[in-house]
Amino acid sequence: MFKIFLNAWRVHDIRKKLLFIFLLLLIYRLGSAIPLPGIDLETLNWARYPGHFDVTQTLFQMITGGGIASLFAMGIAPYITASIIMQLLTYAIPQLKEMQKDGEDGRKKIGQITRYLSVALATLQASAMVFSYRNFHGSGVNLFRHPSMLVYIVAVMAMVTGTIFIMWLAELLTEKGIGNGASFLIFANILSQLPMGIMLLWDMATDATRNTFMNIGLLLVILIVFAAIIAFVVMVHEGERRIPVQYSKGAAGGRAMFGNQSSYIPLKVNIAGVLSIIFAVSLLQFPTMIMQFLPGQPPNWVDRVFGEAGWLQISGSNANPIGMAVYVVLIFAFTHFYTSFAVNPVEMAENMKKNGGFIPGIRPGKPTSEFIQVTVNRLSWIGSVFYSLIALTPILLEMIPQVPNGIGFGGTTLLIVIGVALEFIKQLESQLLMRHYKGFLS
Repeated sequence: MFKIFLNAWRVHDIRKKLLFIFLLLLIYRLGSAIPLPGIDLETLNWARYPGHFDVTQTLFQMITGGGIASLFAMGIAPYITASIIMQLLTYAIPQLKEMQKDGEDGRKKIGQITRYLSVALATLQASAMVFSYRNFHGSGVNLFRHPSMLVYIVAVMAMVTGTIFIMWLAELLTEKGIGNGASFLIFANILSQLPMGIMLLWDMATDATRNTFMNIGLLLVILIVFAAIIAFVVMVHEGERRIPVQYSKGAAGGRAMFGNQSSYIPLKVNIAGVLSIIFAVSLLQFPTMIMQFLPGQPPNWVDRVFGEAGWLQISGSNANPIGMAVYVVLIFAFTHFYTSFAVNPVEMAENMKKNGGFIPGIRPGKPTSEFIQVTVNRLSWIGSVFYSLIALTPILLEMIPQVPNGIGFGGTTLLIVIGVALEFIKQLESQLLMRHYKGFLS
């Protein structure tokens, strides 16, 4: 990996792209430290001080990467949510599906609708966050210096504008950088939490109130678990089920071929990727966001179910077994739901039949589509089990009293980081290979 990066750095064009990526990421991280207009800086610094509040890093906070009451507090999250919703609606609504088939013009229209939806979601989310800053973590502390409706409206507009600016940065990274811009921003957000995680682990290892041998042993266990998760994620991320396909002579519209040709259909084990986990977490956190709009103390049954120590809590030492069970069920449901839209066995079988291809031992047509469907269903079950293990690992670790909450690197975040890093390396390899052929042909 480091050799590929060094070789890419020696190429002038790629080096310019890498420096451009670093510059935009620096701008993004600087913007995450700019407070909202109207915020009392002394109160904000007091709220950020460790120990005043239990501000455990949730998956949403890891993805956004923005600081408390900052201009980029929402990060790229509204755009990611809107993209996922549009991706699902494209398969569910025929008009959007036809629009996607229109080529570049159709994709531009869908992209424009996604941006409008992102602004709407950002406005709703910013309103909830500003409302929560009026009573920060239920302490009665208002982070705004001069509370008024005008100040709140300006803060919401500032947060929405920050999200729009981040969307522009992501598109700029995609256009002039290497790889997907939104993925790079999430990648940078998660890595920005690494120093805090290291400090928490160091404090745990040097805690004088506990036995030193026990501290070091627990630290080694955590590091071994993280290393095992990384190896497991890489193995499953690169894993695929290859369905063999045989193409007969004279296939593909009558074009002549010299004998039969063999190929395969690669089906990834993690077809849904991390989207199923993001959907599950978003659905579990949605009632908590709605509670922020409710005036006064919520009813006891609402707090018992959705509160910080409620039945559906899945983060920190307050994680509840009921919430963890619901979390796993949602991961399974969203994985199968997304896979059913992402893979179309009937269309794959028809295209294979048109090109004169067949799966050895399987008749073309309906038997082929049924075979592909069964294979995809099995992969969905395997992927669901994999995602559940990855999602539950950090929750189970944080339930140990000695392990500090919010270490900064859980199974889900490692899944995102490793996926983006592997894709980035593949993009660099393709760029180097393309320039190698250009040099050879010239």
